[in-house]
Amino acid sequence: MMIEPLYDFSLTDAQEARAKALHENSIILDLLFQGPIGTYSLPEEAEEELLTLAQDACPGDEVAQCNWATAEILRRMVGGKYAQLYKDCWYDSGLTGGCRQLSINSRDEALCSALELQAEFDTYPWLVKCTSVEDIRRCKAEGLKAGIVTSQEAIGYGKDLGLLELLYRFGLRVQQLSYNNQNLIGAGCMEPNGGAGLSVFGQKFVAKCNELGIVVDTGHCGYNTTMDACKYSKAPVIATHTGVEKVFFHARCKSDDEIRAIADTGGVVGIFAMPWFSAEDPDNTTVDHVIDHIQYVADLVGVDHVGIGTDWPMPQTKWIATTFKKYVAPTIGFAPGNGPSTEWVHGLKDYRSFINVTRGLVARGYSDTDIQKILGENWLRVFQQVWK
Repeated sequence: MMIEPLYDFSLTDAQEARAKALHENSIILDLLFQGPIGTYSLPEEAEEELLTLAQDACPGDEVAQCNWATAEILRRMVGGKYAQLYKDCWYDSGLTGGCRQLSINSRDEALCSALELQAEFDTYPWLVKCTSVEDIRRCKAEGLKAGIVTSQEAIGYGKDLGLLELLYRFGLRVQQLSYNNQNLIGAGCMEPNGGAGLSVFGQKFVAKCNELGIVVDTGHCGYNTTMDACKYSKAPVIATHTGVEKVFFHARCKSDDEIRAIADTGGVVGIFAMPWFSAEDPDNTTVDHVIDHIQYVADLVGVDHVGIGTDWPMPQTKWIATTFKKYVAPTIGFAPGNGPSTEWVHGLKDYRSFINVTRGLVARGYSDTDIQKILGENWLRVFQQVWK
């Protein structure tokens, strides 16, 4: 696949050189990194090939076909036929590191997910499971890539804090409290009227995260759960991937109150690159729209409290994306017709276009120091404070 042309920020030659140097020399972290391979990174022939294989494996069941093909792409990325593409996309992006996600919808799923994730680390000697800031800085210095173990789901914990401790020992360092809907900890952002706040168990869960050294994430949390997390946590709270309600009103975006509360804990608000949640027209959402959200947070609470958590694009074919939107998204809290599909942010169609974020920040007039904070140093500061 041909990488899209550089987004037109009308930079001067001097600004282009500055952006290139910043992108090469900075620690760049994406706290909701679905890549490195995205929909439009996959070979064109993968669309028809994977659909045929999935239909043979799971005849008559579109959701099962979607799940089978998603797993097959993972198999191909981890030591299979997409292994070189996996490496090329990560290195060409310029990213120092990104999250590697555990799925915690049940205890069994969490343990299976940990095995799959460990296989990823075991397969690639250049991918390092990082549990300290020093690990991440070493990756940058030695040309390695930093994998930060995180999870968006918490429903699988039930009330088992022992599972949280077990996953911490595996390497989990960032945990979201709720995903869209209600769980035993708190409420997601798709619950009506901001949902409930933290339950009594939720308060214990936050305290356990503080004790272990796991960063509390509120990316998909509702208003009241976000505010409670900031109230009860004794360590900085973050939102790994969200947007700004005042820039584009959507349930997935945060209010000024939530952004201020997160900043008041010393935390960071990560801005996503989701075309359906960032601007009015998903077909014409651009990297400039993404940077509008970054700039709003920086103006509201200061540049020390904003980072990046793109959440898009995902390693899936176009037919997987449309099947997911039709059948799966409504079951995990998204309104019918709302949620991820085949659109992309112009300027971020592929992770190999990530330099456009750095170029856009140069275009907005940020200093080198502030750009480095947004690209990764703000996340590192939180990790330094929380991780043990």
